[in-house]
Formats: sequence, structure tokens, C-alpha cells
Amino acid sequence: MNQNKFGIRTRAIHSGQGPDPHTGAVMTPIYATSTFAQESPGVTKGYEYSRSGNPTRTALESCLTSMEEGASGYAFASGLAAETCLLELLPKDSHIIALDDLYGGTFRLLDKVKRISSGLEITFLDLKNPKAISSAIQKNTKMIWVETPSNPLLKIIDLEMIAETAKKHGLISVCDNTFATPILQRPLTLGFDVVVHSATKYLNGHSDIIAGALITREKNELSDRIGFLQNATGAILSPFDSFLLLRGLKTLPLRMGAHTANATEIAHFLEADSRIERVIYPGLSSHPDYQLAQKQMEMAGGMITFFIKGGIEESKLFLQRLKLFSLAESLGGVESLAEHPAIMTHASIPAEMRKKIGIEDNLIRLSVGIEDVQDLKDDISAALDFKNK
Repeated sequence: MNQNKFGIRTRAIHSGQGPDPHTGAVMTPIYATSTFAQESPGVTKGYEYSRSGNPTRTALESCLTSMEEGASGYAFASGLAAETCLLELLPKDSHIIALDDLYGGTFRLLDKVKRISSGLEITFLDLKNPKAISSAIQKNTKMIWVETPSNPLLKIIDLEMIAETAKKHGLISVCDNTFATPILQRPLTLGFDVVVHSATKYLNGHSDIIAGALITREKNELSDRIGFLQNATGAILSPFDSFLLLRGLKTLPLRMGAHTANATEIAHFLEADSRIERVIYPGLSSHPDYQLAQKQMEMAGGMITFFIKGGIEESKLFLQRLKLFSLAESLGGVESLAEHPAIMTHASIPAEMRKKIGIEDNLIRLSVGIEDVQDLKDDISAALDFKNK
């Protein structure tokens, strides 16, 4: 059965997940085994060792591949493990062009790890101008790395333009699709070579596992190399976590609709509050990339960034007073979270670079959950009341 002909809600539930042929179990079993018996030396039933392949992980990888409309998928022990595998594709002393607004962990991996261990050169750039991108390309440039919406400033990058630029110059194009998920946008269909996910976040949706994924547009030398590196470096996702992530994917389309509905209402609510300096949300017409978001994304998503009036102390007071929003790193769970990027998720980025790109001390990031939206608005309003004390 060609499952790719079905809608994404159907694929989230069925792709790679037929009933177990041995028992008829409707849910994919957790194959908790490290090794598999062989009929004779080198003759297997498709599996030999769980680092190299496991049926539960295979089901997950097939489902993710189908949802992103790709050709090959690979599941890892974390988002950063997936990114590390991806960077292992590059020869020593390669050059990467990366968006200047990235998750702090990605920045740390590029700037503090791979720059030292692999001699990587990284140019962090505002990727909205194709001429600026072309000017930044060097003889050793191998890859363009994008997040959209970006973390934490929610920049929207023109994916078709980036994919065309990368193809023109023979570069590997990578999009971190963590914030959007395949429900909001599918970069592979716009020409990207690889999509990366911190599957810990929206894909799983319940804040109870750490996971990552890579999905490629084509089955080719690039995807074969990723498969080789996944096995050779060994940072694979366990069968149990693969099972939980599969379960999370089944409700992803519904959850993203609920996240977006709540976030849209809260973004308008914050924008109307005199205690807030500025709100950044792709679903607001005030967003500088609003028209591109309308064209490129099916929904605006559940992430909001805003600047509270004041500075670091006002930000801390607000965050400490929240009750329903947990003060915590991460995002994308059914529960609402709030955090301070400069102190928490993006602390590894030098202060001067944070300031240059706009991560100020009064910047707060919300991951809006699927609770009753009025309760969330009441929580925000009560936390902001310190301004009137």
C-alpha cells in the first residue's frame, strides 16, 4: 500500500506501522533486544544488531520520513546527536554558512566543538539576502544551515530561495524544522537536502524523552553516508524511546492546531498589553516576515517571543511569578513553558553576539501549551502585575 498518497494525519498514525505479523498487535511492539538470531552466518531476517537497526526504530524512521515527504529517515539519541552525525559528513576544514539566530546548543556544537575538533569555519549570517549568501561562499563552503522559525527570535527564512542558492553552488542545504514540524512546513518539498529535528520537542510532545532525527529528500550517496555514520558513531534512539515518539506522532497534527490556536490568542493578548514592549509571532501582521510566513507555513505554531518593558530584573520577576507556565528549558510539550534565552537556552552564545542579533536581557520565550487559553492569559496577566505593585 502506498501510504504517501494519504493525508498527513493518516500517515502520522499508519506509516511504517502495520499490525505485527506475528501477533496481530495494532501498536508497534517494543523490540527490547540487543541482537538477532541469524539463520546461518550472514543470513538474517533483516536485523542483526540493534545499533545497526531495530524494528521499533525502523517503524519510527519510516513514519518520520513519510510525514516529511522524504526518502530516508534516521533516529538519534538527541537532536544534538543528529546534528553531530550530520556534521560528520563534512571533510576537515570545511566552511558552513549558518543563520545568525540559532538554538544555543547548535551554536555551541558548531563554534565550541566542531570548530576545534574538525577545523570547521562558520559564518553566522542573516540569511534573508541571497546576494549576501553568495558573497559569503568560499572555496571550502559545503553546507548552508537554517532554522525557520528561528530560535528564539522567530525569523522566517525563505526556504525556496535558500534551497535554490545551495543547489546553484553545490552545497548541502539543512533546515532545522523543530519549531514548525512537518505539520506547518515541509522543507524537503521546497528543495532542501536534509531536515533535522530535536524530536524531544513537538514531535514527541510530552516532555518525557530526548530524541533527534534526520530526514533526507532523496535516497542517494548523502543518505547512505548518514546511515553509515549513524551505525558507526552509535548515538541511536532506544526501542523504548522510539515507541514513545511513535505514540507522540499520532497526535501531532491535532496538537499543533491546538498550540497554534492558543499561541495566536496569547500573542494578540500580549500585543495589546501596555506592559509589553514588543511581541514577535509569525501569526501577527506586525511580524516583519508575516507575508512569507503566510506563504510558507500552514500555521504559525506555538512559539512566542516578547520583550517585557524593563530589563533583566523585570524579566526575572515576571518569570518567577508564573504559575501555569513552568520556568524551564525545552519546548513543544502539551504543557506551557517560559524561559529567559540570555540566561538559559542561549547562554553559550557570547553576550556581544546575543546583543548584535537582538537577544536582549528583557527577551522572554514562551512555548504555549494546549491548556485552556483563558487560564494561560490569566497566569500571564497575574505575573505581570508586579509592574503595578
